Amino acid sequence: MAKHWVATAAGSPESWEFEEYEPAAPREGEVTIRVRAAGVNPADAKHVAAARPGVEFPVPIGYEVSGELAAIGPATRIGSGEAEVGDEVVAFRVQGGYASEVTVPAAKVFAKPTTLTHPEAANLLLVGTTAAEMLAVTGAAPGETILLHGASGAVGVSVLQQARLRDVRVIGTASPDRFDEVRRFGGLPVAYGPGLADRVTALADGPIAAALDAVGTDEAIDVSLSLVPDRNRIVTIANPTRAAADGFLAIAGSMPDSARFRDEVRSELIALAQVGDLVVPLARTFPLAEAPAAHRLLATGHPGGKLALIPED
Repeated sequence: MAKHWVATAAGSPESWEFEEYEPAAPREGEVTIRVRAAGVNPADAKHVAAARPGVEFPVPIGYEVSGELAAIGPATRIGSGEAEVGDEVVAFRVQGGYASEVTVPAAKVFAKPTTLTHPEAANLLLVGTTAAEMLAVTGAAPGETILLHGASGAVGVSVLQQARLRDVRVIGTASPDRFDEVRRFGGLPVAYGPGLADRVTALADGPIAAALDAVGTDEAIDVSLSLVPDRNRIVTIANPTRAAADGFLAIAGSMPDSARFRDEVRSELIALAQVGDLVVPLARTFPLAEAPAAHRLLATGHPGGKLALIPED
C-alpha cells in the first residue's frame, strides 16, 4: 500500500496526516510514478495554511517529484515524448507529490536529467521556472546589471545561473556567510541592511536595469524602487501587497500568465540541467514520514539549499 501526506483541513504541516492510500490506476493521458524524491517548497505549506476560495479539503501535498514510471495509461505519451515503465522522470505542477506513488497527468511528466540525482531533480522545476519568469518579465538583457534580493536562496541561485547564461550581471543581496554561494554562481554579493542602496550603487558602477525580489522585505522593495526608475522592470514573488500599492510587478504560479509561462519553459530548463548548465544545491534529505520536520527547517529561512523527502523502499 502506498502512503501520502494530506491536509485534511487548513493548518500547518504539523496538522497534516500521513495516510495509506491506493493510487488510481492511470487512465489515458495519465501515468503512475514511483516516487524516489519529492521536492520541498514553501508553497506546499502556504497553499493549505488557511481556507481559500476554490480549495476543498482534503488536499494531497506536494507539487514536484522525481522517480520512475510504474504504470502508463493506454495510448499515452509523457511531456517529453515516448516512455516506458521503469524510465526515470520528473513531474512538476502536479498534486500529491509527498507520496510513495502518485498518478498524475502525463503532460506534466518529463524524462529526468541524467546529471541530477533524484533529490536534486525533484527540486529543479518550481524554483527554476520561477527564476526564469522573473528574468523574462523584467526583460533582463545581455550586458545589463540587475539587482537580486535573496541571491543565496533557492530561487536566487537559479536566477544567478540563468542570468549568467544570458550574460546578465547580477548584484545579489545575502548575509555575509552566504557570499561564497553567491560568487559560486556568478553573482556579486552585497550585504542587506542599512546603507544597501549605496553599496549596490558602488558595486554597479552604472545603472541598475531591473530588480528581482525573492525576499519581500520593505527594505528590498524600497531599495528596488529607489534604484530602478521603470517599475515595469521590478518584480516580486514575495510581497504582492507592496506590488499592488506601488505599481510594480508581482508573479505567482497560481496566476494564469505565470502558469502558462512556467509550463512552456520546463523543457528548456531540463535541457540546461542535462548539459550541466543548471544545478540544484541540496542541503538535506528527510524520510517521507518526516515532512513536518522538513518544513520546520524550511521555515527558518536558512536551510542552506533545497530539501527533499525520500520514501522508504
